[in-house]
Amino acid sequence: MAYAARIFSHSKKLRQTHNVLRDRAISLRWFTTDAGPSVDKIDGISRPRPFGIVPGDKNGFTPSHQSINGSTISAVRMNKGNGFWEARKVHAPAIGILYKSQPQNSVRSFSTNSGFPPHQEIGMPSLSPTMMEGNIARWLKKEGDKVTPGEVLCEVETDKATVEMECMEEGYLAKILCGDGSSGIKVGEVIAITVEEEEDIAKFKDYTPSTSDAAPAPEAPSAPTPPKQEVSEVPVTSAEPKASKPSTPSSGDRVVASPLAKKLAEDHNVSLSSIKGTGPDGRVVKADIEDYLASHSKEVLKAPKVDSTTSSPLDYTDIPHSQIRKVTASRLLQSKQTIPHYYLTVDTCVDKLMELRSQLNALQEASGGKRISVNDLVIKAAALALRKVPQCNSSWTNDYIRQYQNVNINIAVQTDNGLYVPVIRDADKKGLSKISEEVKYFAQKAKENTLKPADYEDGTFTVSNLGGPFGIKQFCAIINPPQSGILAVGSAEKRVIPGIGPDQFKFASFMSATLSCDHRVIDGAIGAEWLKAFKGYIENPETMLL
Repeated sequence: MAYAARIFSHSKKLRQTHNVLRDRAISLRWFTTDAGPSVDKIDGISRPRPFGIVPGDKNGFTPSHQSINGSTISAVRMNKGNGFWEARKVHAPAIGILYKSQPQNSVRSFSTNSGFPPHQEIGMPSLSPTMMEGNIARWLKKEGDKVTPGEVLCEVETDKATVEMECMEEGYLAKILCGDGSSGIKVGEVIAITVEEEEDIAKFKDYTPSTSDAAPAPEAPSAPTPPKQEVSEVPVTSAEPKASKPSTPSSGDRVVASPLAKKLAEDHNVSLSSIKGTGPDGRVVKADIEDYLASHSKEVLKAPKVDSTTSSPLDYTDIPHSQIRKVTASRLLQSKQTIPHYYLTVDTCVDKLMELRSQLNALQEASGGKRISVNDLVIKAAALALRKVPQCNSSWTNDYIRQYQNVNINIAVQTDNGLYVPVIRDADKKGLSKISEEVKYFAQKAKENTLKPADYEDGTFTVSNLGGPFGIKQFCAIINPPQSGILAVGSAEKRVIPGIGPDQFKFASFMSATLSCDHRVIDGAIGAEWLKAFKGYIENPETMLL
């Protein structure tokens, strides 16, 4: 009877278990012998869902925990082969379980925080692949103006050019946060506010952009608390301090001299260690000093006295960096640090080139066209040499060498703002007249700081000419990444060419051209082959017209 009563009591407790589950909303898992799917019971609603179980010992699974609104619910552990379960650590009723929930940033076009009417915050756009910040050159719209899609709001100075920023939606320009000439504006930083209704403009007179909507930066994981180290107490034995005897300088390190000899040596800036004493026990006496001074004909120089008068402060002027200056400095530094440069130089005779140029310019003037420069002919020759030696029309990547099918030549143009490199696309397929027109057009746009990204992107090779305008004989240029080569062109000069006989000679004009190569892409023999092709086109310019 005692065993029957105990079994009846336990069965009664088991029947009341569902009330506990309903009231406390315990997260429950049921495992069969084959570890089937689990079921969570929350607020009386059961549904199957994954719960991230971890295999445990042979009798079941180890408990897994999940945090719900600051409360911890432990999963139920089942023992294999029986129906008894145990719930642990139920601290608070559960409202809901978020499975793999992550904070996400919502993108809002309009904001209504802080009591402001619906409005749109316009941020500094990224107008080029390398742009990190920009400057506002000037606003073409003013506060209160109506704006429509496609209208130009302002001119933005990027890291390479000045680009027009267009409006994307219809509305009114309520507030300009970054005025004309604002510099160092990070990409994404708010520069203006637009509203839908005209009567809402006045409400943004004192508007400042809010940073509360920005997603909080993820907190760095706290460093684990270092385990306490048990320090074993070591009995300190009081040791009697040993009396240290004062060390007496050895007689070998000390120079013995009379007071008068010391005074005389100090006045003439003479080291006593360099004088051998003749007195008792090697003592240096006055006569030894006098003999030393007499044997040296040169007078011992005394230490110069420091001028106590302070010099006037250095006069200087700090010139702010332009965007193009910043990006040029960054890219050239990257080029010299990461690209293994080597240089090849060749001298080319340009007599036939100059003669052909004179003939072509006569035809251009007769037809009203623009004159052709030596640089135009150099660009054409470089493009044809790249077509002939395509290995030089390539760039390096970590996985492969990319060889381009288009020959797009960047030309270096110096302006007051910095160095620009507009591109002549498909230069190998264009005539000299077309190349001349595009070079002059892009050079003018570069000086006016109105180049667009399409005017300088996608170049495959660069030509830099300091000969004609500056008279530089020869120089080595820095590769413009990701390209693998750049041609530096010097000026032409007349040289004496010896003839067959001893008294025979002639004059000829020669131009130096130096090719800077990326050794990862262009081997020395390939670079020499390209220069040979380039020299052939320069010395026989008629072949460029075929």
